[in-house]
Amino acid sequence: MASKTTLKVAIVLGSALFLSGCDDTNLPGFLKNTGKGTASASSGKSGGNRSGERDVEAPEIFQVAEKGLWDGRPSLGGIWVAHPDAKDPERVIIRNLDNDKSVVGALFRREREIPGPSFQVSSDAAAALGMLAGAPAELSVTALRKEVIEETPEPDTDDLEAPAEIEQSSLDDPIAAASAALARTEATSAKSAPPPKPAAPKPAQATQASALSKPFVQVGIFSFEANAEQTAAELQKAGLAATIKPGKSDGKSFWRVLIGPVGTEAERAETLKKASAMGFTDAYSVSN
Repeated sequence: MASKTTLKVAIVLGSALFLSGCDDTNLPGFLKNTGKGTASASSGKSGGNRSGERDVEAPEIFQVAEKGLWDGRPSLGGIWVAHPDAKDPERVIIRNLDNDKSVVGALFRREREIPGPSFQVSSDAAAALGMLAGAPAELSVTALRKEVIEETPEPDTDDLEAPAEIEQSSLDDPIAAASAALARTEATSAKSAPPPKPAAPKPAQATQASALSKPFVQVGIFSFEANAEQTAAELQKAGLAATIKPGKSDGKSFWRVLIGPVGTEAERAETLKKASAMGFTDAYSVSN
């Protein structure tokens, strides 16, 4: 798996990708760092337990502070960096030590013979970190791991109101989105001009009945709407009912590409198989 990802990253870093638009600052809020750990908690009635997950830094898995560079070209895959010492894809926090900006993204392996600073930076990561094209910056990259948390709040008192219920939405791991986008570059990196912008696919019928709790298959999440539209068009050409789900988090826009809904487990398994055969090896089932 590591060698396959290495090849995909090398293709992305060595290819000049022609994409429309300027610097994209519409990055999903769930990729932004909010502190040493980011906790997602759910609470029930007053006095009940609160539990969830939070990100904790794992320097024993990977931690490197070296120069990084964005070469100025747009890149697919969202927020990621590549380094020669990376072994497997990792979820990491990336810090720009020059301006104290940070963001959560993906780490991939980079071939050592490629010249330049050790860290290769994607265009989305550069935008989030405030990096200029061709200007190296001092980066610190540390692996993240999920930690389950559970706490029992203090009992309520008569003059304190019960806490409001906390709503938490779950979004995808950036490694899945980046890996799926990198896989698609194998078929597009040799083209000398970008394809015409396809028409936006029509949304799937929301009223279609399904007995499954997760009747959709998600193939990726994108910070560029054009990339989401191109992916959906490729899936539709293959006979798959693809749709684009736009969303916002913390004022930032993102676009999810889904297939479905499907009605049976057998249909869902066949859809996952077709998506994987097209290069979307990280596709998985979701509720909506």
